[in-house]
Amino acid sequence: MSVSTHGLRVRRGPQAVRAAVELFSSMRFAIALLTIICIASIIGTVLKQHEPFGNYVNQFGPFWAELFRAARLDAIYSAWWFLLILLFLVISTSLCIARNTPHILRDLKTVKEGIRAQSLKAFGQRAETVLDETPDAAAKRIGQLLAGGGWKVKLQHREGDGWMVAARAGGAHKLGYIAAHSAIVLVCIGGLFDGDLVVRAQTWFNGKSVYTGGGLIADVAPEHRLSPRNPTFRGNILVPEGAQSSVAILNQADGVLLQDLPFSIELKKFIVEYYSTGMPKLFASEVVLHDRETGEQFAKRIEVNHPASYRGVEIYQSSFDDGGSSVKLKAVPMGAAAKPFEIDGTIGGSSEITNGSERLTLELVALRVINVENFADGNGGAMTSGADVRKVDLRHDLESRLGAANKTNKPKVLRNIGPSIGYKLRDAAGQAREFQNYMVPVDTGDGQPVFLLGVRERPEEPFRYLRVPADEQGSMDGFVRMRAALADAKLRDRALDRYIARAADPKRPELAAQLRGSAARALALFAGTERAKADAVSSGGWQAVAEFMEANVPEAERERAAAVLVRILNDVLFEVLNLSREQAGLAVMPPDEKSQTFLTQAVLAISDAHFYPAPVAMMMSDFKQVQASVFQVARAPGKNIVYLGCLLLIVGIFAMLYVRERRLWVWLAKDGGNVQGSAATLAYSVNRKTLDSDREFEHLKHRLLAIRKDNAP
Repeated sequence: MSVSTHGLRVRRGPQAVRAAVELFSSMRFAIALLTIICIASIIGTVLKQHEPFGNYVNQFGPFWAELFRAARLDAIYSAWWFLLILLFLVISTSLCIARNTPHILRDLKTVKEGIRAQSLKAFGQRAETVLDETPDAAAKRIGQLLAGGGWKVKLQHREGDGWMVAARAGGAHKLGYIAAHSAIVLVCIGGLFDGDLVVRAQTWFNGKSVYTGGGLIADVAPEHRLSPRNPTFRGNILVPEGAQSSVAILNQADGVLLQDLPFSIELKKFIVEYYSTGMPKLFASEVVLHDRETGEQFAKRIEVNHPASYRGVEIYQSSFDDGGSSVKLKAVPMGAAAKPFEIDGTIGGSSEITNGSERLTLELVALRVINVENFADGNGGAMTSGADVRKVDLRHDLESRLGAANKTNKPKVLRNIGPSIGYKLRDAAGQAREFQNYMVPVDTGDGQPVFLLGVRERPEEPFRYLRVPADEQGSMDGFVRMRAALADAKLRDRALDRYIARAADPKRPELAAQLRGSAARALALFAGTERAKADAVSSGGWQAVAEFMEANVPEAERERAAAVLVRILNDVLFEVLNLSREQAGLAVMPPDEKSQTFLTQAVLAISDAHFYPAPVAMMMSDFKQVQASVFQVARAPGKNIVYLGCLLLIVGIFAMLYVRERRLWVWLAKDGGNVQGSAATLAYSVNRKTLDSDREFEHLKHRLLAIRKDNAP
């Protein structure tokens, strides 16, 4: 009994191996793998790869961001499961080739001359006739004709003086099967070799580990660095103008690895040209490569789609960035307690600023020298970078989003509105808001140039803009002086005195007292020194005035009362504006249209400033730009394997689609009624029947057997 059981075990082993080979080499298994790879590739195309984790949290939320990180969907092409699927696809396709190639090669060597004559009658395309020559002579003639036409021919003499002529053409069709399947193997092997597999293997078996800290590249320990002899890698390297670097950054899912290059890249000059839309038209880098072993230097020019190559490493122009530009900033107070100050900084750096008891971190993010915006609607509301912070143009807002037909007829009016500074203010809890402020004032269409101060809470949101009017000197000083005067109680009283003296009837002092009371209440509400009600949302500006009207004026009288109150408040604020100018030693503004335009925008800006989420706005007064090139450096020996695979794939598909495998048999036997004649039976087979195959069959009948279509049986 034990012997029998042992015998069963012996037989089960080979059966299990054969079953596994059968599964892995089956078409359904390969198709399942290809389906998974296609789905993963679609996800990798739709979902941005190798983005910071915070970007996924902001866009999809913490749950989905964690799921993407756990499933490695943020780095699909280097995920262990994706590489494993590629490996299984290589194994599956290789087993399929190994199983079928011997059979294909054997089939290529035979023309199946041993087929029975009786079997020819079962073919769909066949013909029969009587020839005026002996079977021997007819077989030799037909064989020579076929051989001259490129067919592989064999003649077989059989008992009874019968001859079988067997021929075959188009054998490359089955070679296309081998070529196409071999191409899949080569492409997958090349992808595995040039992917993250080799780099990961060094972290698994060569003592390397991912670096997750910060600091200078020169201080990173050797266990986080890969050798210059690393056979395959792909990383990025940033080189500022006038500097050089020899270390590339290889982004990993949980950190980075540093790749030492056998040379250093020195950026001599960065060149960028722009289209009228503000998009880069050309960016190129003039570099010098310094060989770290020999000290030799080689000048190169690197452009998009025109890489440089040295010591097996391809250097591609990937993008460009700021290389540490220096900026001078002036803090403009946006709150009553804030004070102006100046600060020097470098893009990419940070510094501490103090707002009373609150300490904020100023992070300088970006310097943009060119900003091209669309001013097609004439009022700045269609700026591509964001919308007005007040969002008062509801009709335009709806039309721009719902696709009004009239907007399609408006040509773009593109203008470069000058440099801008991007920065973040981060509080003690680590929460940050992003700001983008333009250096020079912009005329948005109403004749009053304004400074655009942008802010957004999250990176995926558009910027919202506070518009601060520029005075006659092209600065924000007029706005700052007026806002400071509005916060001064004595100056507000003086402005009220001037307004009453100008607007009230001296013969009716009781009306003057009422007018002063109303004007004082409106001015206090607008200045933020008086709350509209206990649960008021706003601390000042037009919002506070609106809340007061809503709480104290009946709805039926609200529109008329609001119009009167707005007119009174504008007149008082005009006096506040002129008082601020007098204190600065400037001439008062006349009550003309130009002054009214400035006043209107200044009042709107002061009103909106109550909602500005920072105590100061950092305005750039000067800068010195330093450009930097971002290069992608890659050593990819597997690309030659991939190129070979692509060539084989083209050849294989062409062979399978356009090469038809054809087989032909002609059975020649003695004709009973004619000693010198023979009875001929022709059968024709093709792997893919087309109109061409029908025409070829007719041609073969006529040429070999002299059978024309009109007298065919």
